[in-house]
Amino acid sequence: MKGLPSQGSGFIRSKRFSASYASILAKNAARFAVSARRFLPLFIALPLLGLPVPVNAVEIFGWKFFESAKEEAEAVPDPISYQAELSVSDGDDGELASELTSASLLVRQQEKPPSGEAGLIARALSDRERLIARLYAAGHYGGTVDISLNRLPLESALERAGLPDTRPVNVRILVNPGPTFTFGKVSIESRNSELSTDPSFWGLAPGDPAGSGKILSAEKRIVSLLRGRGYPKAKIAERRITADHATKTLDATIVADAGPKARFGAVTVSGTDVTKPGFVVQQAMIPEGGTYSPEDIARARKRLNDLGIFSSVRFVEGEVAGPDGTLPITIEVSERKRHVIGAGASWSSSEGFSAEAYWRRRNLFGGGETLSVEGSVGRIGSENISNQEYSARVAFEKPGVLGPLTSFSTSFEARQENPDAYISRTMTYDAYLSREFSETTRGRVGAKIQYADEEDAFGENQYLLVGLPADLTFDNRDNKLNPSEGIFAAVFGEPAYDAKNSNGMGFLKGTVSTYYALDDAKRFILAGKLSAGSIIAPSVSAVPANRRLIAGGGGSIRGYAYRNVGPRLNGEVVGGRSLVEMSGEVRVKITDKIGVVGFVDAGNAYEDTIPDFSDGLKVGVGAGLRYFTPIGPLRVDAAVPLDPEKDDPDFALYVGLSQAF
Repeated sequence: MKGLPSQGSGFIRSKRFSASYASILAKNAARFAVSARRFLPLFIALPLLGLPVPVNAVEIFGWKFFESAKEEAEAVPDPISYQAELSVSDGDDGELASELTSASLLVRQQEKPPSGEAGLIARALSDRERLIARLYAAGHYGGTVDISLNRLPLESALERAGLPDTRPVNVRILVNPGPTFTFGKVSIESRNSELSTDPSFWGLAPGDPAGSGKILSAEKRIVSLLRGRGYPKAKIAERRITADHATKTLDATIVADAGPKARFGAVTVSGTDVTKPGFVVQQAMIPEGGTYSPEDIARARKRLNDLGIFSSVRFVEGEVAGPDGTLPITIEVSERKRHVIGAGASWSSSEGFSAEAYWRRRNLFGGGETLSVEGSVGRIGSENISNQEYSARVAFEKPGVLGPLTSFSTSFEARQENPDAYISRTMTYDAYLSREFSETTRGRVGAKIQYADEEDAFGENQYLLVGLPADLTFDNRDNKLNPSEGIFAAVFGEPAYDAKNSNGMGFLKGTVSTYYALDDAKRFILAGKLSAGSIIAPSVSAVPANRRLIAGGGGSIRGYAYRNVGPRLNGEVVGGRSLVEMSGEVRVKITDKIGVVGFVDAGNAYEDTIPDFSDGLKVGVGAGLRYFTPIGPLRVDAAVPLDPEKDDPDFALYVGLSQAF
């Protein structure tokens, strides 16, 4: 039978065998053979066969995106409709029935009729194999699966040219799981390397339920452990499994072959068109001559994917050769399109709409360089055209400038900002060197010059700041857009000098957020965030308005107007030299696609360099809805300010992609 493993790869000796399948007759009486006995090794190996999984279009609120023509309409010749029902006998508690129903193609694909009676019979045959495999995965090796089509047993349908005429076809699936088998005698053996022979260490303890998935999991762990010790060709050489129906036990012998130990050899590259092969080798950082390690391969794959210039990266391991066990590596890459155009939008009831667009040229000179042209418009609808917020930016980035872990970036930006407190027009040039210290820690240092022309409660002022900014970031969150565990922390510092007004100053800011799941399914998440900042300067007015510390808005204290919380002069916010912000959220996932959030934000900005908490904190409370899409949660938040002041709304709505923090 197709997919049946040979005895060399492992087989099961059973003290009871099931009946064979007969040949199947199609509607036109053409015969095609379907051999098979319900032979246990097939189903032990089924999860290894990699059954195809359909790829669905992205669906948001009933609208489908990226839907292919095949998904949209696929003609099926001579479709035959049917109704399927699955039931489980022998006192099942319901959990196994649910698993079997989820595994059944006949049940799940009722809305996709097969082609003709032969197609329905073929689907039923496939379903029987899948359901038996599911029984074996749960440790039921003596169960039966009976399928009838219009009350005609599947075995009888295999022997005749057609089904009874009733349409839609009535399909009944009756599953009798039988007893649960337990592990009996389990033996773990290894060639060329030592392994633990304790079955409990591998999850195969005698007396435990003998699910076939446990055997496969143990084999994967064995191979993974051996590869981690420097044996790239490790494999399971033999699997012997015996099911004893009299004692309801499953005996298993697993023999692993470590193969030769290896060291990384020469690294070559294929598939490049524009990219320089030497650059790929440099960024991969595979230690030639070092002991083989899957972790080194995984890190190399991540570094190359992070460049953003490849659509696929594949590492092909050669044969171990030579007295020192050299293993050559070939990196096969496929380059992405070099031109990229993108756009995005957001909205809040207090700030209006904002839109942005960008054009990028990837791999400019074949070394991973990126040239970007970006533009944005903000406060659309809340201000007239001349007072809206605008920005235009040109940026260049070059990875691998001082080794594979260092990159260089530079940009020029022109911007107009117009929150309620001030209007600022700036031009900024900056240049940075960035360094990756580990998978979780990054830092950068640079130089920046900024000219600002501003109007606020202090009048009209111009500034020319020259600074040396630096920041350090730690991030071990499990998901950047929807984290459920981990920590994000960042600290920023910049000594600066205002050449136009002869004032020295320094900027400091830090933020940390953390996440904790209350249950294993990660449906209940607690999230918290704390930010603080300080500016060392002669006075508030000596600091450009766009650099002063002001709170309020969607990324700060929700419910309050954008940059409308802080020290005031004549009723207008002017900002301060210190800031504290805190946020707490309870995130609950109701279904796989819908979640709700309750949150409290608090904070304030203060005139002095050190916060004066006698002024108290501004607090906003609210709730939100989350719709989980494949690219991240769609967020809708509503917040109320508990102590609003001038220009603050009664409540505010925020819409965006990803969690608030």
